[in-house]
Amino acid sequence: MLDLSPYRIILASNSPRRKELLSGLDIDYEIKTLPDIDESYPDDLQGEDIVIHIARAKADAYKDHLENNTLLVTADTIVLLDGKVYGKPYDDEDAKQMLRNLSGKTHTVITGVCISAKEKQKAFGVSSEVRFAKLEEDEIEYYVNKYKPLDKAGAYGVQEWIGYIAVEHISGSYFNIMGLPIQRLYRELKGF
Repeated sequence: MLDLSPYRIILASNSPRRKELLSGLDIDYEIKTLPDIDESYPDDLQGEDIVIHIARAKADAYKDHLENNTLLVTADTIVLLDGKVYGKPYDDEDAKQMLRNLSGKTHTVITGVCISAKEKQKAFGVSSEVRFAKLEEDEIEYYVNKYKPLDKAGAYGVQEWIGYIAVEHISGSYFNIMGLPIQRLYRELKGF
């Protein structure tokens, strides 16, 4: 059992999936988000370093809002295929193209998480491998038109219809693919 009662826990995310996952730990927390946080990163960063950089940048935006008893959790997720980073799609056509690219291949989902207090910060990354079945064009069209995955890295939510029909194999944390490696976050919070 994780006792964080001395702390005010803040999840700095609008993601319904991250809210759902953090709620699963049975801890009290609140949501706080700031507008227009820069999620860009230096071109020379790769893989896990990208999401850790962005999670830390999100945390830094809240620096002036942290009180002594506050723990802030920030996160960022990307999809990596053949060395190319897939973040959130710009529009429906971009989402469809991302899914065409992922179709029939194995990709990596990487989430970076940053836990911050006033005087301390811990960041880590978690990777999971996902193999997609070959998707038909009508399946891609249906998913993007019905589920509008514009807020999801790689243009898909593993917990949605596309995950049911496309995911053939997962190596690593399923919850990481949803956007928050909750088991690792639990361990890190215990040690923080």
